Amino acid sequence: MKITFLLTWGDEMGGTEMATYTQAAHLTPRHEVEVISVFKTRPEPFFSAGHAIPRRYLVDRTGPYGRPVRETALSEEVCRTLTSLPSEIVRPAWEATFDRLSDIEMTSALGSLDTDVLITTTPALMAAAAELVPSRVVTVHQEHRASQLRGVSGEPLLVYAPRIDALASLTDRTKDWFADSLGATAPELVAIPNAVPDGFRPRSDLDGKTIVLAARMTPEKQLDHAIEAFASIADEHPDWSMRIFGDGPQEVRLRRIIDGLALHDRVLLLGRSSEMEREWAKAGLALLPSRNEAFPLVLLEVFAAGVPVVAYDIVTGPAEIIRHGVDGLLVPAADKASLAVAMSKLMGDDETRRAYGKAAREGVYERFSGERITKEWEGLFERLVARRDSPARLAARADRTALRIAAGGTRTFNVAAPISVLAGSADEQKAREVMIQAQDRSGTLVRSAGRLAEVRDDVLASRMAEWNLELTTDALTAHGIPYVLLRDGGTSYRIAVEAERREAVLAALAADLQGKPVYAELVTPRGAAPGAILAERLKSAGDVAGLRVFKPVVTESRTLRYGPAFACAVEFWDEEPEDAELPGWRAAPRGSTLVGPRLPSLEASATLRVAEREYPTAAAFDGHLMWEVGFPIDVVYTWVDDSDPAWRERRDTAKREAGLATADGGADSGDVRFRNRDELRFSLRSLAMYAPWVRNVYLVTDDQTPDWLDTEQPGIKVVSHREIFADPSVLPTFNSHAIESQLHRIDGLSEHFLYLNDDVFMGRPLKPSSFFASNGMSHFFRSPTAIPPVELAETDEGYFAAAKNNRTLLERKFGRTATHGFLHTPHPLRRSVLQAIAEEFPEEMGATAASRFRASTDLSVTSSLHHHYGYLTGRAMPSTITCSFINAGNYEHHTRLSRLLATRSHSVFCIGESADAAVPVDEQDRVLRAFLNAYFPVRSPFEKD
Repeated sequence: MKITFLLTWGDEMGGTEMATYTQAAHLTPRHEVEVISVFKTRPEPFFSAGHAIPRRYLVDRTGPYGRPVRETALSEEVCRTLTSLPSEIVRPAWEATFDRLSDIEMTSALGSLDTDVLITTTPALMAAAAELVPSRVVTVHQEHRASQLRGVSGEPLLVYAPRIDALASLTDRTKDWFADSLGATAPELVAIPNAVPDGFRPRSDLDGKTIVLAARMTPEKQLDHAIEAFASIADEHPDWSMRIFGDGPQEVRLRRIIDGLALHDRVLLLGRSSEMEREWAKAGLALLPSRNEAFPLVLLEVFAAGVPVVAYDIVTGPAEIIRHGVDGLLVPAADKASLAVAMSKLMGDDETRRAYGKAAREGVYERFSGERITKEWEGLFERLVARRDSPARLAARADRTALRIAAGGTRTFNVAAPISVLAGSADEQKAREVMIQAQDRSGTLVRSAGRLAEVRDDVLASRMAEWNLELTTDALTAHGIPYVLLRDGGTSYRIAVEAERREAVLAALAADLQGKPVYAELVTPRGAAPGAILAERLKSAGDVAGLRVFKPVVTESRTLRYGPAFACAVEFWDEEPEDAELPGWRAAPRGSTLVGPRLPSLEASATLRVAEREYPTAAAFDGHLMWEVGFPIDVVYTWVDDSDPAWRERRDTAKREAGLATADGGADSGDVRFRNRDELRFSLRSLAMYAPWVRNVYLVTDDQTPDWLDTEQPGIKVVSHREIFADPSVLPTFNSHAIESQLHRIDGLSEHFLYLNDDVFMGRPLKPSSFFASNGMSHFFRSPTAIPPVELAETDEGYFAAAKNNRTLLERKFGRTATHGFLHTPHPLRRSVLQAIAEEFPEEMGATAASRFRASTDLSVTSSLHHHYGYLTGRAMPSTITCSFINAGNYEHHTRLSRLLATRSHSVFCIGESADAAVPVDEQDRVLRAFLNAYFPVRSPFEKD
């Protein structure tokens, strides 16, 4: 079998290159193997393993300019021109190194490729192969990173995966994420780890008192954590030192940290080394403090040298290799204190360190030998090659591509499963999960994100948090264990238990949750491996500072997942000694509440109501606390259905009366601001999901009601323009500025409310304090967009014209000049401020209300003037919120939708559309519907059955 590997730059130092050459070397004895490197960057590959593998290059970059490696008559001028032009095959955002010359050479080489199997090694190369390689060549993409954490560089993965034959991940966690994200569009998915490189590996005798690390000096590797952790224990271990190999952009910063900690003689930065196997053999201990890893080959090298490792327990990688308490130690991710404790334990215990080193060397060759891993690859290749001439192969590929597009996928957008930050289950726990799933009679349990999860499409975020609280407290109550519910203003729940009851709590939860798909994430474990374990196994958890108990739930679409973020936290509080300055009970490490980190008593002398239940709490929490928002908050939407024929007729009649051009027929309103894509349905879902504290929702319309809206539900009211306009004679109106100028007249509206357009969405759980201070002041969120410091002009866009008019009023009233606008977020407003503006500027407000279409005399009241006026009268204050704006008419912005869906990283976001959109309207509709259904799959109470 002929097997070809495709690398971007096969001469460089990197985990991808090392893993590729190792795999190639293992396959070479029984197959014809070659490596194609798009770029030649050195006379010889950095890794010696690459010297023995047949290689060919496409573009030579070892000289002053790139030029084809093949024989060519292209001049220097032509080559320089081509290398200055961006690639048309690989988008620069995916991998910036490609250019038009590499496009030409890849098209030539890959378009005529004669091989049985092509293995791509980056998402960008996978995209190129999908476009260029002959259909008879079997295409396999080998992912060398944790794909779910890639960000923009990983965009081609979901877009092009349906067009290849197999997608190979290094871990089951990443394979599961692909299965969730791709669904029926997935090619064959496999998880095959890296193998230990062949050849002699010197073994460490572990006599050396040296900690060794090898990594690229980038923020992702968190080498500063290793240095700072070592500094905290250096005095306890004066005979130990640290050696760091590698280079990168953070080298100067790391040197400054070392000098600042006075460790220049004990922590050495030694640059790259091509003979790391010799350096590992000198080590007494190794560290891996990375933020992200896929399946770190460096750990296999360390274990092959018989050196134990201390590593962060991150999403993928270390836990698949390190056996906690056998050949190394895992500590909670990003916890430098725990990292230092684990390091100190092994640095000070020669016997344990040697036992771990022996187990590491023996285990790595047993679990990750070249022979074993190569057999897995050969089995995959043989299956794929055997069916490559079957008509069904290309038909299945075409069907997968069609399904992806029909589901809303484009070249720049694809539905993705959310990212999980939990490491996967160990083998023993996986076996137990299989048994629990097999015993599930409902058939609703699936494996998702490395855990058992119940499939449900009816659980809102607030209900999930309540459910986890109930699961936890029911178990404690059944076993007579007292607890108190804490108040911290968060969106999930915490309970405090006396630390001396830790064992009883663990036993109670284990007993009551036996056989159930409920997990507990261990907080600061002192002995057990970090991560989440089945609650039934908690009796063996040992000494932990706390637990986060949660039942995983995932929607049918796999695009919404509930996990530890909605867990019920169980904290073990310690009693202060009698002679302490502040007697009472102290929160677990780094814990606090609305009344601080201490309580005088953990006796339950009051209750707190959550949903329909009362929970015991401490007396300190019985009352209206200073920083807690306790007043009602409503929401107001303005909404229009531009596809309604009656509404269009009213609009066109008004336009004719005003001497304005009308739309040329059809459903298009002619104004993107009126376009209805059913966003309101999903904006209401976002409110129900992430802002359950909202009292009432008022939908202000021109006598229109969505056919799906259940107006009989409590908490929703449709308000006609006729009910709120002081002068009904100016109706009908088609000017949002006019409508917004009258919102304070809504009957029953609370003093504090949020104003939303239907294209604004809550992106994750939010609190009332995100929008209002507890003293009643409203927040506002400044935009970097400046108001042009020039006079009003007839050609000004409506937004800027209104902003300039606002500025004029503010200068006249307060002598202050407004300089900036505000972000596209829910606008926190006060009814009294709007009333004051109406009374202060009656002529200008009246003119705005009377403008049936946007006019150069308009004010923008709710989105701008309110915030400025409120600030200058002491009723509003600046604040911050994580916010994103997506232009649906811009292809580049569609990638933001993919990332939003996977990371759910923004508190709010707005999806708008520019008037000069490059994306056709029907494509926008398809993408947005796919995105909104994926982000908000749970119906709100306001939708009809």
